[in-house]
Amino acid sequence: MFIGGIEAGGTKFVCAVGDESGNIIDKTTFSTEDPDITLNKTKLFFNQYSIKALGVGSFGPVGLNKEEKTYGYILNTPKLKWKQFDLLRRLKQDYDVPITLDTDVNAAALGEYKFGVAKGSKSALYITVGTGIGAGFVKDGQTYIGQTHPEMGHIFIQQRKDDDFDGICPYHGNCLEGLASGPAIEKRYGKKGYALGTDHKAWELEADYLAQAIINYLLILAPEKIIIGGGVMKQEQLYPLIRSKVLALSNGYIGLEHIEELIVAPELNDEQGIKGAIALTL
Repeated sequence: MFIGGIEAGGTKFVCAVGDESGNIIDKTTFSTEDPDITLNKTKLFFNQYSIKALGVGSFGPVGLNKEEKTYGYILNTPKLKWKQFDLLRRLKQDYDVPITLDTDVNAAALGEYKFGVAKGSKSALYITVGTGIGAGFVKDGQTYIGQTHPEMGHIFIQQRKDDDFDGICPYHGNCLEGLASGPAIEKRYGKKGYALGTDHKAWELEADYLAQAIINYLLILAPEKIIIGGGVMKQEQLYPLIRSKVLALSNGYIGLEHIEELIVAPELNDEQGIKGAIALTL
């Protein structure tokens, strides 16, 4: 028997079956449409296999507090057809196996913690910088969920005086996601990030904002590994820029002698989310 995993993204769904060692046996990817169409495609894939458990890393916000009536629901998402959708109940109707639900970024953090660049660490923070910004945290093998799941992409940072951009977050304007996500870069410069060139001034500003967030995460969570992924981070020149700015912001307060080993790229070739979803069941 296999373990099933779903990386339920706002743009695409990834479904896979694998084993406890993180090996993927089979995988499929399709666009996220309305719930019925998407979950029917999901069921068609899993009907080919006998799975003993299912792990789901979902886009959000998603209800993860088991004491609340909204446990298992997709909550205030801009994807209107998914808003207030009871995802966990629907999955339990389709699959008679234990189901573990978490956020997509917590799943990605767990994937890198179990099988990737953070293997052997006691704690790991995974940050995704793409269409949105989010982060997941794992300590001693457990993903972190509080009263709600963390929304680390919506923290407030100091906007630079030479940046008069209003931000694009529909709730907060110039929060981290509003200033530094992929759509924020496109809105600010009129081009998608990959079209700007590696020496564009955008990347120094991007590194500044991400470094501000990371120094705050370091001071609060003190993770052993910080993994930054997502589409924006395909601009590999960002990594040394971010490390340099984190060092400057720390100003010697935190021991960051091995910052090249602390702030790193993902190792699982864009499979950290789906491998982490499988690992949620372990």
